[in-house]
Amino acid sequence: MVCKNNPARLISFTRAPLFLLFLFFPALVSPSPLVSPTWGFRIDPPEGYELTGGDGKDRFSFYCLAEETQLDVVVYAGALQRDGSRSKNPYPSVEALAADVQRRLNSQGALKPFTYRNKRAVLMDLRFSGPGGLSQGWGLCIELEAPDPSGEKPFLLTLTYGPARGGNIPDMHFSILDSIAPSPQEYLVPGPVTEYQYPRGTPRSVPLADLLVEARIYEHDAAASQALVDREFRILRRYIASPQWKEAWIRFYQAIYRDSFERLSHAAFILERFWNVPAVENRDLAAKALAWIQSFTYERDLLGSDFVNLVSAAVEGRGDCDSRALLWALILEQANIPAAIMVSPKYSHAMGLADLPGAGARFTLDGKSWLVAETTSTVSLGRISAQMSETRYWLGVPLE
Repeated sequence: MVCKNNPARLISFTRAPLFLLFLFFPALVSPSPLVSPTWGFRIDPPEGYELTGGDGKDRFSFYCLAEETQLDVVVYAGALQRDGSRSKNPYPSVEALAADVQRRLNSQGALKPFTYRNKRAVLMDLRFSGPGGLSQGWGLCIELEAPDPSGEKPFLLTLTYGPARGGNIPDMHFSILDSIAPSPQEYLVPGPVTEYQYPRGTPRSVPLADLLVEARIYEHDAAASQALVDREFRILRRYIASPQWKEAWIRFYQAIYRDSFERLSHAAFILERFWNVPAVENRDLAAKALAWIQSFTYERDLLGSDFVNLVSAAVEGRGDCDSRALLWALILEQANIPAAIMVSPKYSHAMGLADLPGAGARFTLDGKSWLVAETTSTVSLGRISAQMSETRYWLGVPLE
């Protein structure tokens, strides 16, 4: 396979308007992922969403033909003044914004306020009638970082909805809203929907698989992570016959990586200390992590997502090839060693990739030659079976 990496789309915002419904225009570009250099937020919708409207500055409207799903994104902030300051936000809070959206749409769904990473947010159950009949979906209002010294907070409004019929499943809506990172500080933490549905609970000291060390894992981390895996796998299955199946696979693994990174940050730190490898010996650290993961019990779930969440994999020492490869890459990334994974539908296999020097089989991704790591057989770093060495049958997956 040929790796196709989707670059982040840079979008500039100034101030947001007060109206909510956007005109439709011919499809222009795909929004995946959508990043604002002005406000710092990031959204990564599933493949197939095309830009259909907006002003190109502070409001955007997208449509997915295959799912008949609309996605609207608006930033609400005070107007930029000549002296560089901003006027007062038209809404005093995200709760007020959500209530006004509900009133304007005459939506019958509930509003669910919560706090996400010290930011006020409201999850919106959307049920309203429009020109095309009854629509349903979900929305999220959330605070963004203050853009100026006045401390006036801008708000991000995201609405995702479609016809109220069987094909309009909640998974797509939740996946879009869960991909929202209000600021760069949330790019590698669990998303707002997952944290709303699965509060992390109390931190506990948990033994890591087959090692005499313990790490801090929150009580609901494994369940939350597995729920995200299962949801994203259901979405991935919808792209099996799509021309964008490669991009869908990449998004699947990147969503899991984002959700797992912080959950396993303490475990990765403890492992690095336990293996006691000098910081300059990156290859030795990678080899020790690889040997640990190779000792895991091989496990598959052909009736489900066939992917053991990374928290359970690290604690229970089990998993298929792709969960192991992604866990290995995450441990390396936590140690500031650039890593990625590669997957092959033809070979039904996955392996880790690392930007490390030395001998061994390599795979080219984003113009860089990566060292290959086999996580399910007891072989040294850089070894790969000759039966799986055809690079054209592999898809490289960058983690961010």
